[in-house]
Amino acid sequence: MSHQRNEADVRRLMAGFPTGVSIVTAMAPDGVPWGMTCTSLCSVALDPPTLLVCLRRGSPTLRAVLDSGSLAVNLLHEHGRPAAEMFGSGDPDRFERVAWTPAPGGGPHLVEAAHTIADCTVTDEQPVGDHTVVLTEVTLVTALRSPVPLLYGMRRYGAWAEDADNRLLSYDFIS
Repeated sequence: MSHQRNEADVRRLMAGFPTGVSIVTAMAPDGVPWGMTCTSLCSVALDPPTLLVCLRRGSPTLRAVLDSGSLAVNLLHEHGRPAAEMFGSGDPDRFERVAWTPAPGGGPHLVEAAHTIADCTVTDEQPVGDHTVVLTEVTLVTALRSPVPLLYGMRRYGAWAEDADNRLLSYDFIS
């Protein structure tokens, strides 16, 4: 067996760690919506319900999050790849090209691309390298449809392999 070593190749490391895909959105104080694709999402605690997201320093989305003190985590469903790619591209017209609704307790809700949305209040921030870790308290979770997530790993998108009729039968879905 051959072993390949790459010094601190974190991109290669994380490519082998598939994860769900979200779009973090925020409404800037001037009313402009911002958002970016984010796979750096982690549950930190259940009490109080706390998530962390890592956002690129210097991004207008991070600025909107910090200036507004709130954000929404839009968990994308298996057909949300076009939204993920668009919000990852920096397309300036992204909010004109997706269905969204404003939310009083967080950022814009991507109502067609997401299966579940968490509205969050920012509780802390910590710059780390070229990103900022943002800690948030979840104030509301909105389930839009069955949670069949979009996945990302090995530098490509995918979904669960099970048959659509048998997916996540044990998951309690509340509409």
